[in-house]
Amino acid sequence: MSDSKHINHSIIRLVKGDITDLDIEAFVYYATSDLVLGSGFGNSISMRGGPSIKEELEKVEELNIGDVYVSKAGEMKADYIVHAVGPKFQEEDTKTKLKTTMMNSLKKAEEKGIKKLAFPPMGAGFYGTPLPMCADIMLQSIKEYLEGETNLEEIVVCPLDTREYTPFLEALQSLA
Repeated sequence: MSDSKHINHSIIRLVKGDITDLDIEAFVYYATSDLVLGSGFGNSISMRGGPSIKEELEKVEELNIGDVYVSKAGEMKADYIVHAVGPKFQEEDTKTKLKTTMMNSLKKAEEKGIKKLAFPPMGAGFYGTPLPMCADIMLQSIKEYLEGETNLEEIVVCPLDTREYTPFLEALQSLA
């Protein structure tokens, strides 16, 4: 079973683990509209990245669903964090909103000159997006984006554990 797929000159790869530990240019954080780094993953970013991230985010206006803001990553391995505001708690039209969030994340990263970007399972944790749906939408969106003109070289999807990894591996293998 392959955990990667080539699309044009780019690659989609699955890596199980902590996204903040990846040696990558940028990673996506599934943000709240006020960009406050709350508990869980947000707290991890605050602790590992230092106060400069929070200070930068405090200057940004509140975002809407689908909006994306790219910040510096402070003292983390990555150079940037792509803060993406996606749908929450099975709201209406979750699939469309998640796809928009994905496409906007890829576009903003590329506008910033980022070539290697990592995503967590978008909205699948605290916000309750079912993992199979999350995996399908994410991977189809990434594939669609990479089929166009892009300078993105590598997109990593980084599930934390086997429970999250398995639906992404199945969705990756079913990409046409």
